[in-house]
Amino acid sequence: MKPKRTTKSAMATAQPNPEVLSADLRELILSARQTVARGVNSALVLLYWNVGERLRTEVLKVERAEYGKEILSTVSKELVAEFGRGFSWPNLSRMMALAEAFPEQQIVVTLSRELGWSHFVELLPLKKPLQRDFYAEMCRIERWSVRMLRQKIDGMLYERTALSKKPEKLAAMELQELRAEDTLTPDLVFRDPYFLDFLGLTGAYSEKDLETAILRDLEAFLIELGSDFAFVARQKRMVVDGEDFYLDLLFFHRRLRRLVAIELKLGRFAPSDVGQLEFYLRWLKKYEMLPGEDEPLGLILCAEKSDERIELFELAARGIRVSEYLTELPPKKVLEQRLHDAVKLAQARLEGGKP
Repeated sequence: MKPKRTTKSAMATAQPNPEVLSADLRELILSARQTVARGVNSALVLLYWNVGERLRTEVLKVERAEYGKEILSTVSKELVAEFGRGFSWPNLSRMMALAEAFPEQQIVVTLSRELGWSHFVELLPLKKPLQRDFYAEMCRIERWSVRMLRQKIDGMLYERTALSKKPEKLAAMELQELRAEDTLTPDLVFRDPYFLDFLGLTGAYSEKDLETAILRDLEAFLIELGSDFAFVARQKRMVVDGEDFYLDLLFFHRRLRRLVAIELKLGRFAPSDVGQLEFYLRWLKKYEMLPGEDEPLGLILCAEKSDERIELFELAARGIRVSEYLTELPPKKVLEQRLHDAVKLAQARLEGGKP
């Protein structure tokens, strides 16, 4: 039997496409570089932790603080001369602070897979352990850039979560669950208030104006909501008994595996808002929820709310949250005091004390 002759067209087909080959090789190279960079970053953070831990151990042995500073200064000069300015006195101080803020090495190992040294530098000035742990774990989960982490801290994200308003033991347990199992809860996901100053809304505006502005700046709104939110629909139509009902905004949260229904309200929170949103949630559960998903959640975004009214409704058990939104931010000191007072009031209520 004669062997088949290979035609020119067959040979042409068999020849590799240089553009496809280059693209594949480029992807391999970039992937390898990212893997190497992550490995180097993790090793560097761990090195800094070990240096800081050793320095802390030695300096703590010294009874006189001034002598401890002399030791640090001497060691710094020798290390800088041999290894460069990465081991300057300020950086060695940060390494000691790293070991003090994160005393468990395994936690640092886990965090360093996503967080670089520059991330830790942003976290170290935070004095409250729960606040620092919250930002570290959320940064790891949502893979924030250093710039994004800085924005979240400046925007007082921690103080705007329900977690900050819980007793410390309960908050610590929730963060431990997040660290161990990557399990997010609604208390870690939702904020109060939401900062919507990027919408540029001033003076008088309608609910439709607010909704339109959100959709116009959807990317910024999603950043404020959180990285795991995905937009599903605007004015979601629901038909019941031949009558049309419309939900303002519908999102899906990937980690919670839940639809999130959002209703926008210009005025103060009203009891009737709850019945309306609960009706929408029941419809979504019956007609939109897919296998593997948990029950939908609801968020009422309003210009003003009453904590006493909300407490009477026991909304968390019904899958509904109520949050204020701010289209214009007050001075930072005023906002900080407001959030601080809200945290203290909520903690007092949860602990059964009087505000």
